[in-house]
Amino acid sequence: MATTSANPPPFEQHTVQLESAVDSKITGVSVYSDRAEVSRAFRFPVRTGQNQVIISGLPRALNHDSLRVEGKGSGTIQDVTISQAKPPPRKSKSSPELKRLQSNKTDIEQSMQRIVQAQTSLKKYLESLSSQQTPSNKLAEIISDYDTIMGDLQRKMNRLLDELEEVEASIAVEELRPQATTEEQKKWDSNLSLKVTVGIFASVDGDVELGLIYAANRTSWTARYDIRVDTQTKEEAVSLVYKASITQWSGEDWTDIPLTLETATPSFDKTLPNLNPWTIGIYRPPPPVMYADSRLKFRAAARVPQLDSYSHVYTDSFAAPPPPPLPEMSIQTSAITSKGGVSATFAVPGLITIPSDGAVHGVTIATLQLDAKMSWVSIPKKDTKTYLSAKIKNASEYTLLSGPANVYVDGSFISRSTIPGVSPEEKFDCALGLDPAIRITYHPLSKKLSQSGLLSKSDVYLYTQRITVHNTKPTLVETIKIIDQIPVSEDSIINVKLLSPALQLPSYNATPAATSNDGGSVKSGKTGGLLGSLGSGSSNSTSGNSEKALKAVAKSVKVTSGVVAQWDRPGSDAASATDEGLDSEPVDFTALGKDGKINWLCSVAAQTKTSLTLQWEVNAPVNTNIFGI
Repeated sequence: MATTSANPPPFEQHTVQLESAVDSKITGVSVYSDRAEVSRAFRFPVRTGQNQVIISGLPRALNHDSLRVEGKGSGTIQDVTISQAKPPPRKSKSSPELKRLQSNKTDIEQSMQRIVQAQTSLKKYLESLSSQQTPSNKLAEIISDYDTIMGDLQRKMNRLLDELEEVEASIAVEELRPQATTEEQKKWDSNLSLKVTVGIFASVDGDVELGLIYAANRTSWTARYDIRVDTQTKEEAVSLVYKASITQWSGEDWTDIPLTLETATPSFDKTLPNLNPWTIGIYRPPPPVMYADSRLKFRAAARVPQLDSYSHVYTDSFAAPPPPPLPEMSIQTSAITSKGGVSATFAVPGLITIPSDGAVHGVTIATLQLDAKMSWVSIPKKDTKTYLSAKIKNASEYTLLSGPANVYVDGSFISRSTIPGVSPEEKFDCALGLDPAIRITYHPLSKKLSQSGLLSKSDVYLYTQRITVHNTKPTLVETIKIIDQIPVSEDSIINVKLLSPALQLPSYNATPAATSNDGGSVKSGKTGGLLGSLGSGSSNSTSGNSEKALKAVAKSVKVTSGVVAQWDRPGSDAASATDEGLDSEPVDFTALGKDGKINWLCSVAAQTKTSLTLQWEVNAPVNTNIFGI
């Protein structure tokens, strides 16, 4: 701004009154998870010199620290203040009817006072009479007159009490009656009670543009999804409809606005915490203090200050080491910031209107076609129902926020699930509910007892568990995973041997000192047999082909056509298993079989059944009391 002269003429201050909802337009709203950033634009004329612009009707939910003011035009913004507007004065509660009732109440109360005074005077007159001055033939007449007059006065008093009660009730009703309000009172909204005052020094007369950008609380958006799965399609079997539920009751309506949704998380001055020194030492309790009586106690207390000069005598022998000094407190400053680690901005197409009503307003962000590996999993020992799940890859450029999802499988609503926060190109597991078309039958357990050995007799328990998988679908289902288990022995005299399926047993008497492909080291096994080859003894390290031996344990076994068995991998899914029994994700080979869990991966044709058999034997000395089976 250029200066005109060394001594410019004095300027008069010009006041500009603006109403936010009337004199401005919302140019954009960015909604975050717990607030929104609103941009408003004003255009108005200013005069040369000092201009005071008062903008009223701003939401009370406005975050004061977030307010920014920007301007365009021939002027300079000098100061910005935020204040709370005062409500217009209310009209006093007075009406002709209320005045009449209050006047009636006053008349009734005065009449009641006169009756009380008359009753008091009669009572004093009766008490003033004496037997010497009052003839006996007049006494009966005086008492009769007294009773008559007092009765009349009491009846009047009762009638006035009833009238007073009615008048007071009418006054209360009249006071509660809404009074006529002024136009200012009708327009007043406590939710829009903030005002911003901007000082602008203009060099010339003309129009200026003023922009207000502020954060408004009491607004939010959450993600929700519709997941539509087509089990008949192998390519892009999942259609994910990404939706946003927007809620706002900031006090101001958003009418025909451009809207963006932010996945960034605003935070307040988050800094990396510091680790203070962690010191340890030998605890030395303080010496006991013995008091003979209360006088000695008070004398000892009085002598405590004198011990300061001799404190070094006790420090080395008894005193605990002093605690480390506390760090100096820091003062945090509030600021709105966006973290861009896993974040994205979604622009809602077109213009949208969201009133300040607290209701949920839904918009669709995108519809994504994604690839997924479907799997059917059942643990029939606990529940014969079959659970459908999918491992989905987010091959889009959208960041998925955590939120609820409605699941539709082959056009039918199946269940509600939850999608975690997912970045682009990241995989995630999604539970799709139950699939009644895959029926599992868990037959009763068969148990047979026999004995073996000549000199040292042993009891041999043979267990057989049959499982039937029935695919009632009209199409082939390739990835049905059935999980079961055999017992794990915790005693060296009890041995468990897996007979079917013929999986290689992990040996824990010679646990290899190798490293699994997920980085975990192989540890020695505990005493006691786990599976058939488990016995007593300590663990020894092997070398050479130890990792090859571990992979042999992990290798799956073909049971029948379309069925393979393998040791169950914790956290694995059926869709990721291959014929070799190796997952696409790292596997801790040393953990395989330790929990006795086995799974079958079945490919079952349409309208057919597949039978699975789990058989094992438990061997223990004769008459051994075995619990748990």
